[in-house]
Amino acid sequence: MGANVAHKLRTGLKPQAFVESMTKNQDTYQNWSDAFSWEDEQDRAFFASLQHRDDLRCLILAADWCGDVVRNLPVVLHALKETDMPVEIMVMEEHLDLMDEFLTMGGRAIPVVIFADTGGHVLAKWGPRPKHVQAVMTAFKQQNPDRNASDYEDKIKVARAEMLEQYGEGTGYQQVIVKELRELLSSI
Repeated sequence: MGANVAHKLRTGLKPQAFVESMTKNQDTYQNWSDAFSWEDEQDRAFFASLQHRDDLRCLILAADWCGDVVRNLPVVLHALKETDMPVEIMVMEEHLDLMDEFLTMGGRAIPVVIFADTGGHVLAKWGPRPKHVQAVMTAFKQQNPDRNASDYEDKIKVARAEMLEQYGEGTGYQQVIVKELRELLSSI
């Protein structure tokens, strides 16, 4: 990927410290976390098989006010817990320089899960949401490039509602994230 995050390694919060410091959405976050379960034991075994990979590090750009973080971060953390990989949460507002290196279609969208080696070389990234949910925002931005258009706010509300629909009512989206992370980590 070309980017290097060595200067950010060991500057973030441990996942538990991030959760404990949440001033918004902590209950919702905890509910999504409590709802997580491994539906495919092979997925769990894959993540556990990464325990020998002491060359991997993970930085996650996040903020407690973001609905995608509250919904997606618990899944990412459950999966990565199996790996014993060092994971740090970078609060977006405190790491805007890093955030601006990992924009999504030119915008600050979180969470962004960054996998790097011990030298900080970025190997892969995931986020801010599952591909099928992100597809709604991608289409919206392609069809509405002018943020100053008079109907932009109305249209983005519709897109956000459609993204919620794509997430679905239950926890099915969680297994989608697990599969996407597995595919990504299989490639590095």
